[in-house]
Amino acid sequence: MNILITGGAGFIGSHLCERLLADWHYIYCIDNLSTGSRSNISSLEKNEHFIFINADVSSELPVDALPKQIDRIYHLASPASPNHHSPISYHALPMETMMVNTVGTHNMLKLAQKYNARFLFTSTSEIYGEPLEHPQKESYRGNVSTTGPRSVYDEAKRFGETLTAYYQREKKVDTRIVRIFNTYGPHMSDNDMRMSVLFMQQALKNEPITIFGDGTQTRSLCFVEDLVDGLVKFMEHDDLAGEIINLGSTDEKTVLEYAQLIKSIAKSESEITVTEKLPVDDPKQRKPDITKAKELLGWEPKTSIEDGIKKTIDHIRTNS
Repeated sequence: MNILITGGAGFIGSHLCERLLADWHYIYCIDNLSTGSRSNISSLEKNEHFIFINADVSSELPVDALPKQIDRIYHLASPASPNHHSPISYHALPMETMMVNTVGTHNMLKLAQKYNARFLFTSTSEIYGEPLEHPQKESYRGNVSTTGPRSVYDEAKRFGETLTAYYQREKKVDTRIVRIFNTYGPHMSDNDMRMSVLFMQQALKNEPITIFGDGTQTRSLCFVEDLVDGLVKFMEHDDLAGEIINLGSTDEKTVLEYAQLIKSIAKSESEITVTEKLPVDDPKQRKPDITKAKELLGWEPKTSIEDGIKKTIDHIRTNS
């Protein structure tokens, strides 16, 4: 098959490209490298079945670079970090974030309609906001701010879901929406300030491991290879047009517990420091209900948190 992956040079996108390339598909990776990295896909570019296209999906696409037929579109393009390249604001790329999840999503949906391609939109657990339901089911409509600093990401993803559902309902495009919960693993950017990679970098340097808030807020972390397996299973399962599923781990821990675990696995001498100030609208709890993914796809994470952290730390050590 000819498969188009937007954001294919990013953290999750690069792993998805690698997985689908190993399955002998032709991969068209589109990325403008605003947050992705060419180094994430450097080994893939040696494969003649892999085509990299440096483009912004929010703008006019280089149609000449695309194949005559597209069978699948995975739309992952979007800055996704709380603090990509910026320690002071929720997003260093607020307008780009809003545009890629709205205009960019619309452009990709039009392409899916043109080619009669199956389309998967990667949404986020952030659409649930500060949840009043725990764990969060797909039926939960969320508790979100439309104007807070996180809204440039949260609300853009929510409208991306609206567009995707519209194209399935009104234009009969086979679309699927996946809400991705916290994911970690190799290829996370050094600069994006995600909790897991930040803790690992600090631990490996024996620097203080910095926790925002009192450390009692919870997260559930899914290893990227498990997440990618779920994406592919969802895309390739027939008769699921219009479905929405959560993908993530149900192994919930406090932020303090993650800091302690990472410190232990890294054999670090770091101190763990706690501040009382949480970022604005930072959720206190985050855990998916993955019953639907289990029932429809037979999917659940397989990698233990200990094994995943070790693999990620080993990757950081090897590539630093």
